[in-house]
Amino acid sequence: MKITLNNNQEIFKQESLTVRELLKVKNFTFKMLVIKINGRLVNKTDYETAQIHEGDEVHVLHLISGG
Repeated sequence: MKITLNNNQEIFKQESLTVRELLKVKNFTFKMLVIKINGRLVNKTDYETAQIHEGDEVHVLHLISGG
């Protein structure tokens, strides 16, 4: 499966991935993440069920707070 992840082409062996699987495969471990699939925001409660498919555009943004 080919997707665009953070503006870069990525290839995965699976035909689809959940958001949770993508985070594990790519080792995204930040606590505060914003995920969008094709411009649509994915709620954290939906990470286990939200599917990523061939050709999808995915953005994983990690929020950083400071002061």
